[in-house]
Amino acid sequence: MVIRIGLIREGKNPPDKRVPFTPDQVLEIHQLFPEVKVMVEKSPIRCFPDQEYADFGIDVTENISDCQILMGIKEVPVQQLIDDKTYLFFSHTIKKQPYNRKLLQAVLEKRIKLVDYEALKDTQGNRLVAFGRYAGIVGAYNGLWAYGKKHKLFSLRRAFECFDVNDLKLELRKVKLPPVKIILTGTGRVARGAMETLDTAGIRKISPQDYLNKTFQEPVYVQLGSGDYHFRKEGGVFNRAEFHAQPDRYGSRFADFARGTSLLIAGAFWNPKAPLLFSRDEMCAPDFTIDTIADVTCDINGSLPSTIRASSIAEPVYDYDPKTGKEVALHSSKPSVTVMAIDNLPCELPRSASEEFGRDLIDRILKPLLTGDQDGIIARGTIADQGRLTQAFSYLEDYVSGT
Repeated sequence: MVIRIGLIREGKNPPDKRVPFTPDQVLEIHQLFPEVKVMVEKSPIRCFPDQEYADFGIDVTENISDCQILMGIKEVPVQQLIDDKTYLFFSHTIKKQPYNRKLLQAVLEKRIKLVDYEALKDTQGNRLVAFGRYAGIVGAYNGLWAYGKKHKLFSLRRAFECFDVNDLKLELRKVKLPPVKIILTGTGRVARGAMETLDTAGIRKISPQDYLNKTFQEPVYVQLGSGDYHFRKEGGVFNRAEFHAQPDRYGSRFADFARGTSLLIAGAFWNPKAPLLFSRDEMCAPDFTIDTIADVTCDINGSLPSTIRASSIAEPVYDYDPKTGKEVALHSSKPSVTVMAIDNLPCELPRSASEEFGRDLIDRILKPLLTGDQDGIIARGTIADQGRLTQAFSYLEDYVSGT
């Protein structure tokens, strides 16, 4: 029996140019899984045009209703969902996001099997597919772009104007910074991507101890993990497991690092029960010198008081006045902080981001999806099946019912 996989046209606005598989990856899938046929729904917006798929002999069609498995990137508009199919996409429902309640309701009504990329994890809870690295690469690039523009130091093309990640890295040769200090928070995929950008720009990484205690005649950056800027309120040493389980037992000493810092790249996951990275009052202090923030995590009203809204690829930055807690005209006053908080950063490098994402799908997901889920990867990532929530996602019952 032939298994048909359809690559769906992205229907959400603003449109997303990313794809689950590049044209050459589709050819690889056909070689690895002879029983599989991948079809591509026509789309005017993909970063890989229809013709690139057609040139590889891949079927490009208006009708993918014969496909058993349908794969996209962003949420599928309710009216475009097809009954009784298996879908893979980022549903943005597992945190009970209010704006997607109707989507999950429709998934259940249409008896769709929904596999969410965000929920595809190994037995240790580590995510198997994600765009985090490219969020970090682009987020740090945008931070440097915003800082250079604010201080009229250099001019970079926007990330989305670069053909791919290699083109972007060539652009980083234009970065010329005075001896400024930069903080990067986080230790995961996002932070690793951001480090690629900072390293490529020729900015030296230093230790937290040196960052606090030494002066430098060149631009430098420090990478901070949770243990570097959190302290146990009751005394004693930082305990990572305890911090993740009971973050309210910890306080933040990030203000120590903020002194003398010019640019912050925020790439650390934040638990709402954890302390803020810093407060509005701390931002108003004379020794708080951060004037540009690239909030890659983009938690609205989260760990950073300055992230009061998401920005967009079209309008990437806004200025925040910590004294009033409100947005002000861009670059209008000295106390204001310039904020970059784009919530879909990988979309700026869609070809490179899609290539890495498709590689992870082929290496980690397709075999359990197509030939047997011995390790339970697909089962753990399935939110709904045959009109019901799966056991792991039964906590969404009240979300679905609207109670």
